[in-house]
Parts: sequence; structure tokens; C-alpha cells
Amino acid sequence: MATGKSGGALAALAVLTLLWGYTWIIAKQALDYAGPFHVGFLRTALATIVLFGALLALRRPLRPRSPGKTLIVGLFQTGGFIALSTWALVEGGAGKTAVLVFTMPVWTLLLARLVLGERIRASQWLAAACTLAGLLLIVAPWNLHATPLSKLLAVLAALSWAFSTILVKRWRAELAADVLSLTTWQMLFGLVPLIVIAALVPERATDWTPSFGAIIGFMAVVSTAFGWFLWLYVLERLPAWQASLSILGIPGVAIVSSRWQLGEQADSAEIAGMLLIGAGLVAISLMNWRAQRRVARQDAA
Repeated sequence: MATGKSGGALAALAVLTLLWGYTWIIAKQALDYAGPFHVGFLRTALATIVLFGALLALRRPLRPRSPGKTLIVGLFQTGGFIALSTWALVEGGAGKTAVLVFTMPVWTLLLARLVLGERIRASQWLAAACTLAGLLLIVAPWNLHATPLSKLLAVLAALSWAFSTILVKRWRAELAADVLSLTTWQMLFGLVPLIVIAALVPERATDWTPSFGAIIGFMAVVSTAFGWFLWLYVLERLPAWQASLSILGIPGVAIVSSRWQLGEQADSAEIAGMLLIGAGLVAISLMNWRAQRRVARQDAA
């Protein structure tokens, strides 16, 4: 039976899963009013302002640790991820894009082998192969009539996110700081290329309506600022493996919501691909859980 502390964290995690899953639908709707780069810039700019306000209100450290490394993390974790994932939604379905973006854990696993030299066990290779097979079914490079750009952009967004994760892991000592402060500063640094891209790339004129303002406000304040607050709350009260495993429900929420609200459909190959990706990611998360339990037992011995 869950204690009050863990019970509250599980409730927060459920809210966060629904919130971040449905955000993919909101982001898709935002493209009815503006181009993808302006949407990404506006969302990130407002979220950055809100996060700095939170730092001041909570009296958290304002000065960034290792600004140069934080800048590089921000270029990938915010700049690359937001630009690529929003661009992918222009032609891609919200549900399928979310699934492809959430292949991030398998790319993190492979990049950790290349960059950090971490060993990949045979069972992890099998889980990665399962995920990549699902990815292949969704991208379907053999289908000459398909337009793969949105799918490739979603995969690149996942790679950008995974690479930022590897950088944070590699530079853990230099970046050691208040998590909220690190998140805020990397978002500010990642905002810079989004401003440049939005200024230089020709896009449709933004349709400034109350509906568009509400969408941007929701994505910035609720999805990003409040979402990060919930995530930090969860990580303080639950094991990382439990939070990470539960967060895999986000693509599922996006798929169901996109089918219900946007009428998006998937063919049999895409459905099979989504199931393979889900199975591979769950397997990787469970392996991480078992590894953490072994370490905890060794430390307790």
C-alpha cells in the first residue's frame, strides 16, 4: 500500500503523463495559427520567463554552473528538440510523432556506448533491436509514395534529446546544481537558436487570436513550467526507474487523444511498429530497474 508521500507522487505522475501526452495534440493545433518555428520560439520564450519567475519566487540559485557546458546542453535539449519535434508535427500525426520522439531511451543507450564507453548487455541489445524494428516499420523507407520527412525529424528530435542526456551524464560534476536552475538556464540558452531560426526562416503570418494565445499559454505555463515542477516533485519522491517507466505512457495518451480528437489513423504496419517500440522501451526500463536494485543491494551490504 502506497504511503501518503509516494501516493501523492504517483498522483502527480499520472497528471503529468496525461498533461504531456495531450500536449502533442495542443502543439499540433498551434500549427493552425503559426509556423512551427514561431510556435517553438513563443512556447519556449514564455516558459523561460515563467521558470525564471519560479527561481526568484522559490529563492533558488540564479547563477548557472559551468555556463559553457550548460549552453551546449541547451542547444540540444531545448533548441534542437523543440525545433525538430514541432517541425515534425507539420505533416506528421501527433500520436506517431510522439511515439518516434519517445524512442529517446534506446538512442541514449546506444550513444552511451559510443560516447561514454558504457557496456551494453545482450538483453539490452535485444530490447534495442525490438525498438529499432518498430521504428523501421513506422518510417517504412521501402514505401516510395510516403513522405518520410516528418518521421525523420521526429527521430532527429529524439536523438537531440538523447545526446543532451548523455552530455548531462558526462558533465555531471561540472553541472551539479539545483535542477530547476539548470533546467531554466539550459532553456534560456536553447531559446537563442529558436529566436534566430524564427527570424530568418520564412513562415506563414501568425494568426494572433485568443485561441492561439490560449494554446501558447497552455504549452508554456502548464505543459512546460508546471510540467517540470511536477517532474521534479516526482523525482524527489519516487525512484528514477519508476518515474521513467510510468512516463512511457505519454505516447499512449498522445495516440489515443490524436485518434479521438484529430481523427488520426494508423495502418497495420504502423500499429505493429508502435507495439514493438513500446515493448522495447518497457524492456529497457525494467532492465534499468533491475540494475538499480542490484546496486542498492550491494550498497546496503
